[in-house]
Amino acid sequence: MQIAYLQQASLAISAYYLLLLLPLVVCSSHEDHQFNPSSSHKSIKDNFHKLGPQMTFNVTVHGILLWFSIGLLMPIGILVIRMSVREEQGTTRAKVLFYFHVIFQILSVLLATAGAVMSIKNFENSFDNSHQRLGLALYVAIWVQALIGLFRPHRGKKERSVWYIVHWMLGTVISLVGIINIYTGLNAYHKRTRRSSGLWIILFTAELCVIVVYYLFQDKRDYIQNQGVVIDNDLNLAVRQLDQELAQRQNQTELMPQQPCGKQNALKNLFD
Repeated sequence: MQIAYLQQASLAISAYYLLLLLPLVVCSSHEDHQFNPSSSHKSIKDNFHKLGPQMTFNVTVHGILLWFSIGLLMPIGILVIRMSVREEQGTTRAKVLFYFHVIFQILSVLLATAGAVMSIKNFENSFDNSHQRLGLALYVAIWVQALIGLFRPHRGKKERSVWYIVHWMLGTVISLVGIINIYTGLNAYHKRTRRSSGLWIILFTAELCVIVVYYLFQDKRDYIQNQGVVIDNDLNLAVRQLDQELAQRQNQTELMPQQPCGKQNALKNLFD
């Protein structure tokens, strides 16, 4: 009950932080379209001519690294740790799921770090757009989250509850903001390279739909599975109760003394 309450509270706080960050994305995107249209068109044209094959390759690799890091491995790690919570503590399955969570998150941090190094070395980081600003915040938050996970208190300590809600809240915020930043990055890729990003957007959206459906299904999986079990149990219980009642009535009938027939008693008295 306490864990469920903490999850609900952390999810609400995460949604609150997401609502605070959404105006930043919208405002920044709005600012990008507010200046002179002719200068905007010229700037896009210049950026297109500046991007050579090597720079285009670097931009593509940077996007793939962050896609696999924040857009795939991190959400899968969250799903895995949710699955481990449903298992009995100390079992082999729970330990395996926990280690998978750790492996996925470590790989996610390493890929995000590689993407950050690429952006620092090869790109112009003026931080004048939403993608770069959110990216910088995410790089810092990812390493903070990794350190929080490293210094995990043991179960039973008082600070465990505080650690849990902070770790859960920060991880959820990083995933949500990271997904938003992947979309802004795909938009920036289209602007910088003049290449269509529609296919990548469709693929990423389809992946997110699968993850979200499975995430929501986890909460209802046990309930759905238990429906047939509950019906069978109720039917078996009713049959057993009926058998017990019939057996009790039969036992009571066998224990009752046999009463002689009334006609036989009358004839007997007549001839006696």
